[in-house]
Amino acid sequence: MDHPVVSREEWLEARRALLAVEKEETRLRDRIRAERLALPWVRVDKNYVFHAPEGQKSLADLFDGRSQLLVYHFMFGPDWEQGCEGCSFFADHIDGMLVHLNNHDVTLVCVSRAPLDKIEPYKRRLGWKFPWVSSFGSDFNFDYHVSFTREQLDSGSVYYNFRQTPREQAHDELPGMSCFYRDDKGDIFHTYSNYARGGEEMLGTLMALDVAPKGRNEGSTMDFVRRNDEYQQKPKAGSCCS
Repeated sequence: MDHPVVSREEWLEARRALLAVEKEETRLRDRIRAERLALPWVRVDKNYVFHAPEGQKSLADLFDGRSQLLVYHFMFGPDWEQGCEGCSFFADHIDGMLVHLNNHDVTLVCVSRAPLDKIEPYKRRLGWKFPWVSSFGSDFNFDYHVSFTREQLDSGSVYYNFRQTPREQAHDELPGMSCFYRDDKGDIFHTYSNYARGGEEMLGTLMALDVAPKGRNEGSTMDFVRRNDEYQQKPKAGSCCS
């Protein structure tokens, strides 16, 4: 890396200038959060069936007794042999959040179109505990614009991230998160969805890299990411350094 080396005083001047920009970002983030909470909701009237290890579940069942549900649309198609690398990177961040989310009246579930007999071995392989269900045979992924038929792909574009996305930027499965609320009467509402890079703030690893000296050090978005059992370097038990 070729970086200027300056005196502490010069560094402080540059750092204070950056701090002013960071504060602007924080205020903008607060405004975005407020506008997100103020979004109108859409009632969900359609019945969806999901396949879980315990048996079939409805969308209401996925709430697991809580009023708020976050669904991560994990890219894992019915004919895929393993889940997406980027979605697997996201999934590595989930288990540590669950106890905090659950005790704040929020359930987080992953949903994929792959059948359970593919999901369960993959989940065990990568050491995850979070709930993950299959929407195989359901319209759920298609209705929330993360799965696409061959006809849609062949048309030249698909509706993704709230716009028509060119075929060359699309795939049969794409990532996203959809959020739902269930009221005391049992009515369910779709409150929010984000796609593509919209969920980056939930990825603590990226936030840590953003303050590291080399940043994300990537050629294309997250090109450094591998499944957690595919990296050459492994953390050593009981050691702070590997």
